[in-house]
Amino acid sequence: MNIHVIILAAGQGSRMKSALPKVLHPIAGRSMLEHVLSASESIPGTNQSTHVVIGHGADKVRERLAHVSVNWIEQTEQLGTGHAVMQAATACEGADVVLVLYGDVPMIRPNTLNALVSACGGENLALLTVDLANPSGYGRIVRDELGAILAIVEDKDATHEQKAITETNTGIMAIPGTRLHPWLNSLTNDNAQGEYYLTDIVAMAVAEGTSVVNARPGSEMEVQGVNNRAQQAQLERLLQLRNAEQLMNDGVTLMDPARLDVRGTLTCGSDVVIDINCVFEGKVVLGDGIEIGPNCHIKDALIHSGTVIKANSVIEDAVVGELCDVGPFARLRPGTKLEQKAKVGNFVETKKVVIGAGSKVNHLSYIGDAEVGSGVNIGAGTITCNYDGANKFKTTIADGAFIGSNTALVAPVSIGKDALVGAGSTVTSDVPDEHLGVARGRQRNISGWKKPVKQS
Repeated sequence: MNIHVIILAAGQGSRMKSALPKVLHPIAGRSMLEHVLSASESIPGTNQSTHVVIGHGADKVRERLAHVSVNWIEQTEQLGTGHAVMQAATACEGADVVLVLYGDVPMIRPNTLNALVSACGGENLALLTVDLANPSGYGRIVRDELGAILAIVEDKDATHEQKAITETNTGIMAIPGTRLHPWLNSLTNDNAQGEYYLTDIVAMAVAEGTSVVNARPGSEMEVQGVNNRAQQAQLERLLQLRNAEQLMNDGVTLMDPARLDVRGTLTCGSDVVIDINCVFEGKVVLGDGIEIGPNCHIKDALIHSGTVIKANSVIEDAVVGELCDVGPFARLRPGTKLEQKAKVGNFVETKKVVIGAGSKVNHLSYIGDAEVGSGVNIGAGTITCNYDGANKFKTTIADGAFIGSNTALVAPVSIGKDALVGAGSTVTSDVPDEHLGVARGRQRNISGWKKPVKQS
């Protein structure tokens, strides 16, 4: 089947009280519009094409989603849903089914859309309807005595009997491609708002004998739109809970599913344990048997099996090898690579560095633009002085070296295999293999020294 998708994303969203177009506001780290696009991509159909109707903040929407392959269509005037679909109708020539979605309904599931498209089948007008305990404010689905859909009646126009109907219209629909143009051409704006309503095509379909059918979402939250910050926050938590449930179904232990944020993709091996208040952004892959302590922030990282990430650690664009020990309060910045059984302890920051197998940087150090061999021990307070104010330089520390506490390694500099650098040194020249390097002022003890006394 040749399927075309029209996503309506032109609204201003004034109740968001933001300069950012509403469809760009994020849910779980991705814009609402990206969520809708992702769901629609799963629909099977030859020659599937996606058309996004934009208006308010059109340039921002195009810029933010420059990485997606869609047909952008600008609606210069917002004159109703029917008018918005009219803008994209010409681009839908030859479609068997035209699926109409909304850019501010981010939780719609792919299987719901597939069911709706199947219900249409290129012949029927298919509506996505939902039963609400409190349908006030929503258009009601009116059926005949045999259950056939006759019309959609808006809440303000409904009779007392019709207001009791709980089946409501979501606005999402699948239209037979052959009927799209005739129905759109018959729409009028003869109403109080002076707008063209897409829902008017239901009456047209009934009048000409085209079957009007429906599909239903798995839950009403799938079709919940976002009009304000409170609704955005509500869907954020619901989507995070959905993520948490999927992780637990896959065998991950979450200490509290309500205190997890996945703002991208999180792939886990077996026997992974994640403590509270952890945030995962971008693409994160965790191997088997990994433990993540509380309050960690991990972004675009690969962490291999058996590693422990302790509380309050931040990891970004890094690769952590097997059986490593990181944190607490460690920060691995972009370009960090820890090899097997390496240890980066509390209040240690790394950047663009390889730390070899079994090497340790236990506390209070900065190691950047460096290559550290295996079996190295780096004492507390050590820094690699890699930046001269204009350029950056590399520090190399060979296998088995020992760096004493409170040492400054002024790059470019190399420390040789099994070399030792005395505590408190400022090293500006290479230290050869198996040598002791000491670079500090000689201590003097002065006898007879008097402690200063505060003058009255």
